[in-house]
Order: sequence, then structure tokens, then C-alpha cells
Amino acid sequence: MKRFWNSAATSEQPGGFGVVLDGRPVRLPGGAPLVVDRAPLAEAIAGEWSAAGGGAKGGEMSMNDMPLTRLVGTAQERIAPDPSAMVEGLARYAESDLLCYRAEDPQLAARQALEWQPLLDWAALQHDAPLRVTEGIMPIPQEGTAVAALRAAIATRNALELAALGVLVPALGSLVLGLAVVEGRLEAAEAHRLAILDETYQEEFWGLDAEAAERRARIAEDIAVVARLLALARPA
Repeated sequence: MKRFWNSAATSEQPGGFGVVLDGRPVRLPGGAPLVVDRAPLAEAIAGEWSAAGGGAKGGEMSMNDMPLTRLVGTAQERIAPDPSAMVEGLARYAESDLLCYRAEDPQLAARQALEWQPLLDWAALQHDAPLRVTEGIMPIPQEGTAVAALRAAIATRNALELAALGVLVPALGSLVLGLAVVEGRLEAAEAHRLAILDETYQEEFWGLDAEAAERRARIAEDIAVVARLLALARPA
């Protein structure tokens, strides 16, 4: 699509801050104006619209150029009216969390235990959700009380945080890592490093896999956008 506006700026709107294009508010597909609670987040979104299409009217652009806008739109229009579907979808990851599956290779298993177990311990203490650990890839059933506790933890998050988790948890393969990022226990980039521990360990022996590295880079970009969203949305 072609850029159809000259300038983008923030504006105060009922309920918070929005973005205007040549004085007209950015609206979501359902018709409601895009509104966020924090001025810095609105400014960052306005920055996306300012840069879109090469920064000039008539330039070629797509919504992929505006990741913050897409995340905020998802939170406002699809999650906020009824968060239950997102909560339930995320809670299912508790039943197969990456951190619960340790390698059969003793060296890698030791590294996983060293790096991953503190996060599982955190989940047990912070959310009363002790998760069982196994060796190999065969599914291990988790206690219903632990899954319910993590579901309850997810349900306390606001719509923006749920949108963030909607990216983080599938990307990392771990609900525990995703919650740790959203709750400030772990930096997003560190969570990604922990999630790819197996891949990077294998590359120490077999060398870099270019295709896997490219995939990791794409995931890292998505995670970085989420980290920026969370930082901009938090109170100063």
C-alpha cells in the first residue's frame, strides 16, 4: 500500500494517547481510535507512522513496517474485549514447557539444569506452580494445580501484556520464560538465549547452521519489539 499522509503526531484522546495522521486519528480495523495509556508508547507508534513509506507521502509500505502498532491493535481490539481465549491458549504451554525437557546428553543436560532450573524454581515460588522435569522428548503430565496456578498468573496481566505473551511464549516455547520477561524477572534477550540453549550447544560441535541462525534472527527481532513495547508501556 502507499502512504497517504504527510505527518504523524500524538494527541491526547479520551482514555489516553493516540496518533493522528494529518490531524485525523489512526483507527483500528473495527473503527475505534487507537489509544494507549502511556505517552512514550504513543510517541513510538507515531514514529512508526512517520517513518513508513520512506518517510514521504506516496511511499510504498506495509503493516509489517509498524510492529508496535500491530501489537497495540491486537491488544485493544482482539484481546481487551474478552481475554479468556488468549489466557487459555497461553496456559496450554504450561503442559509442555521447554524448560521441563532436559537432554539425554549429560553435558547439555547439566547446562540446562544450571540455566533453566532457577526459572522453574522462580515459577514455583512466585506462582506456586512447581513443574515436573523429565529427560528426553516424551510428554510428561503436569499437576493440574500447577497449570491452574500459571493460568491464574496469566489472567492477571493486562491486554498489552497478554499481546506480548502471545508473541513471547510461542517464540520461546516456554510459558515460564514468557512470564519471567513480562514480570521483569528476566530480560527478553536473555530469555531468547535460554530458549535456544540446545541449538547453540549443538553448534559448538557441528558448526553454524545458516538456516537455523536466520530463523533465530527473525525470532530475536520479534522478541526485541515485544521488549520495547513492554518498556514503553511501563510507568516511569
